[in-house]
Amino acid sequence: MASSREHPLGGSFVQAASAVARDIEAYWQDLERDSPPWPVMSSATPGQVLSKFPGDAPMHPESLERVLADVREVILPGLTHWQAPGFFGYFPANTSPPAVLADLLCAGLGVQGMSWATSPACTELEVRVLDWLARAIGLPARFEFGDGSGLGGAVIQGTASEAAITTLVAARSRVRNRLGPSARIGVYASTQAHSSIAKAAMIAGVIDRAPDFAGPGDDGGALADDQRSGGVLRLIAPGKGLSMDTSALSRAMSRDAAMGITPTFVVATVGTTASMAVDDVGACATLAERHGAWLHVDAAFAGAACVCPEFRDLLRGCERADSFCFNPHKWLLTTFDCDCLYLADRRAIIDALSVTPEYLRNPAATPAANPAAHPARIDYRDWQLPLGRRMRALKLWFVMRLYGVEGLRAYIREHVRLGEMFAAIVAADDRLELVAPRGLSLVCFAPRPKPGEILASVNERARALLLATNADGRVYLTHATLPTEADGSARAAAQRFVLRMAIGGSFTQERHVRLAWSLIRGALP
Repeated sequence: MASSREHPLGGSFVQAASAVARDIEAYWQDLERDSPPWPVMSSATPGQVLSKFPGDAPMHPESLERVLADVREVILPGLTHWQAPGFFGYFPANTSPPAVLADLLCAGLGVQGMSWATSPACTELEVRVLDWLARAIGLPARFEFGDGSGLGGAVIQGTASEAAITTLVAARSRVRNRLGPSARIGVYASTQAHSSIAKAAMIAGVIDRAPDFAGPGDDGGALADDQRSGGVLRLIAPGKGLSMDTSALSRAMSRDAAMGITPTFVVATVGTTASMAVDDVGACATLAERHGAWLHVDAAFAGAACVCPEFRDLLRGCERADSFCFNPHKWLLTTFDCDCLYLADRRAIIDALSVTPEYLRNPAATPAANPAAHPARIDYRDWQLPLGRRMRALKLWFVMRLYGVEGLRAYIREHVRLGEMFAAIVAADDRLELVAPRGLSLVCFAPRPKPGEILASVNERARALLLATNADGRVYLTHATLPTEADGSARAAAQRFVLRMAIGGSFTQERHVRLAWSLIRGALP
């Protein structure tokens, strides 16, 4: 039996790691070819990859060479290649050589950073890097550990979805500590908000079922107003520009308060998934303050753009929020997963999530919610759903040091330039139209309706255009549906099918955007 110091790599670890690194570099080079060996979107059929794996694990060790060969021959053809420069779907999932190296180092160190005592450097690096990043994007100082109040602070979550459920639990706890465990709570977001808000409401016991995202939006009727549930979720219809209608939000919150439902959690989205619409954070803050509700700002994609001073208008009103999150793994060259969640008062989240059995007590521990405690001596297990956590800050630290803030700014600005270029090209073609204002590097467009053409026909032409464009295999775009009314508040379920061109990939250059346009143009009648 092998000892703990032996490994089955058939040579030194450095040699094996070099082989893996060579394969990664070769993979990146393959993706950048004019004719890549695989389509961006996987063409695998269900069960195709599964059939290539044996039913039982090997009884005896296999060689690293054999395993890497299967990666090349089985795994890579079965992937959708998110790092392909022609990947324009959803939002990007960035990676970069510095982030990959940091992930390797993180795995090699094998740190478990659940508390300060289990690895002080793990915790203190995260504290410092998150303050660096707050300043780099121009976030108000109240969200920093070093703001002097001892209240602000931040934590790296896996995703913005985790940030949503974590902050909702904190908001729920704050209300029920004040009003009692039977208090029914209200959660509010736009119909254009990310689906993670609804899932968070389900997990937190606010609602018992998922809402209908294809519906017209809420301005009164609850989406889960069952007395057995813990409250209601209101998805508010958008107003002009597809941002949340704050007048409708105000009416919904006041109506709930009159019915004995406590407005508890308001989500303002800075950069919606479908169109990059930006909610009025200041107006949301006013309403949240009026009702004593928690205001959470979800800037998952757009927040990265704030490293550039010219885009910091996106943060207007955030100084009044309780929490703010964005994902460096989307658009800041940091390997998935990395969501930065900032809190104006960290005591609320610690109060809600702290569980301390005897085996987690240690001499270095301080009272969980003590604002006078040293800002670095914190236990991040109290800031998240799981107990354990890896050294998540390492890759963000590598990226910020090896690119520098100016390097990150140049990266964002180039993608925004490409978005502007693509939007101008679409607008100049009378067969297409921009369906929503360009949002940074996201462009939403569709075939222009013909005189007298019904919406169903226009949508079918848009679907056909998307399928034809993606069929080439060198690019991949996704779609969304947007309300057809000019003010976004249609009570009918009339939705426009639009193509989304989301530019932000780590390896994407102008030639790849122009290739996408040539394929779109060629697919038009």
